[in-house]
Amino acid sequence: MRVDGVVTVPGDKSVTHRALMLAGLARGASELDRPLAAADTRSTARVLRQLGARVGPIGRGARLRVLGASWHAPSGALHCGNSGTTARLMLGLLAGSGIGARLTGDLSLRRRPMARVIEPLEAMGAVFSTRGGRLPVTVRGGVKRGVTWNSPVASAQVKTSLLFAALTSGQPVTLSEPWRSRDHTERLFAALGLSLQVDDRTVRYVPDGLVRLEAFALEVPGDASSAAFPVGAALLASAGELVVAGTGVNPTRTGFLDVLARMGARIERTNLRTAGAEPVADLVVRPAELRGVEVEAGDVPRLVDEVPLLAVLASRARGDSVFREVGELRVKESNRLELIALNLRAVGADAEVQGDDLHVRGRDYRPAGHVETAGDHRLAMAFAVLGTAPEAAIELSERRSPGISYPGFFDMLRELEA
Repeated sequence: MRVDGVVTVPGDKSVTHRALMLAGLARGASELDRPLAAADTRSTARVLRQLGARVGPIGRGARLRVLGASWHAPSGALHCGNSGTTARLMLGLLAGSGIGARLTGDLSLRRRPMARVIEPLEAMGAVFSTRGGRLPVTVRGGVKRGVTWNSPVASAQVKTSLLFAALTSGQPVTLSEPWRSRDHTERLFAALGLSLQVDDRTVRYVPDGLVRLEAFALEVPGDASSAAFPVGAALLASAGELVVAGTGVNPTRTGFLDVLARMGARIERTNLRTAGAEPVADLVVRPAELRGVEVEAGDVPRLVDEVPLLAVLASRARGDSVFREVGELRVKESNRLELIALNLRAVGADAEVQGDDLHVRGRDYRPAGHVETAGDHRLAMAFAVLGTAPEAAIELSERRSPGISYPGFFDMLRELEA
């Protein structure tokens, strides 16, 4: 396959979720340019409407208007669909606001852990009802005090949930992480005039009483995680050059670009600018012969969503690759860690899980076979990219899941292959 031309990826999912929630709290009408129009962000919009905010329809590439409101207790359960971000961040907002509500989600989301958010919020005085720290979760009492919390995991969702609880309750929060997680919330707070203290892996936010946000306008950058897939397809191509335009290049999100550079990829960043308090660039990608790589535990928070894509690329690299301490992948939309290895073996590659490490032995092979996605969008997209390799014959168990984060994904791949 030869690649040529320009691809524009959808708006950043993490930024869209956060901007929607903050706009739903703000006084007046906020406007978001190019928010992600996908299943996960529509779950957030639906929940906000149930709480009293007026959120317009989310269309691809369109401007979205959000009229904030004083939230009220919803009449029914807040259904978060497949979106862990929606559920975890809303727990912080509801607890901080003192609003009682029941949160649930689809079968996949109901299997994912919420205790990592619930425990620090309980330390702030919030009261929850849950079974085994998973959805459904009922918020029964609000935040009463601040907290200093040492998180055992590097999680931007945990961090954001606590910052949102502090914002809506007026109570101080200090959070430390073992590794620095993505910092979209800190950037949004700063853009909205909210003062944070950030020291490497520690964030402290001391609200000046109860904060009332004013309406704002924000341009959502292109999603770095979505950009990883056309980047991967371009690297597997036989010739040409692809530009992935308007991609967010926040350093806490671009670990996959650093790893690809270590693997021998040639990716340039041009037209550097700022959008939505985030650095943005056009990525210029050319095909490359990749070599094996070792990804350390400290790298993982900056590329955890890109591990499936990196793993399929590593399967065709020269030499062995290992991804250290990626056990967090077991509690994503699927047991993503085990399924990466299982599916790589199913299509003819050599991969195995050892403890929390993923080992991939790279070689030249013809990828062919059935891939079980388990409804996991990132698995489906990663193996679809592998399916663009020469003479590949990969069959996905389903093709709907990419709509969770990348509507139009298969259209993009067809355009590249054409």
